Amino acid sequence: MQIKILVVIFVFVLITSCNQKQNKPLPIYNPSNFNPALVDKSLQNKTENHTVSDFSLINQNGDTITQDTYKDKIYVTDFFFASCTTICPIMTNNMVEIQNQFLNDNDIMLLSLSVTPDIDSPAVLRDYALTKGVIDSKWNITTGNKKHIYDLARKSYFAVVEKGDGGLQDFIHTPNFILVDKENQIRGIYDGTDNDDIEQIIADIKNLKSSY
Repeated sequence: MQIKILVVIFVFVLITSCNQKQNKPLPIYNPSNFNPALVDKSLQNKTENHTVSDFSLINQNGDTITQDTYKDKIYVTDFFFASCTTICPIMTNNMVEIQNQFLNDNDIMLLSLSVTPDIDSPAVLRDYALTKGVIDSKWNITTGNKKHIYDLARKSYFAVVEKGDGGLQDFIHTPNFILVDKENQIRGIYDGTDNDDIEQIIADIKNLKSSY
């Protein structure tokens, strides 16, 4: 009898421990939390209150997308280009997986920004979205001003290491997925080509959602 009681207690403690670990609050990332190589010099000493800057982009339907589109939403951001044949198809497939995991959850959205906006017109992005199974209400595939997009990548989302000015010769290519909360704070950075990281971001989205 005592052995059975001990087994029940052990199982209870194990389950409780696992749940507590799973539901541990996600960190809030500020510039000082990142490798300085990822952060613009003007932001490297900032230790708190970092949020994603306001943005204005054009999506696959030719609609203007701003931060208001993502008001009170948890969302995942990535940077890609439609003609990419290396990491982008893997990343897009994994974004589709995230989309499908939260298909009926209106609190969760996705945002992709083209790093070749001069080539990726709304018409190009529309074809891309149709081919990949993008659901417009969940996921905006966007283009826009190149310098604006590159500033977002470097100064808001900390998605890339390479420095640049967003000019003609500037080019970024990153596998990173960035998790953003309802307060526009960064809550996680993940490798969008890694299956384990995709499982982790799905779990973290659920964890973050439960915190509201």
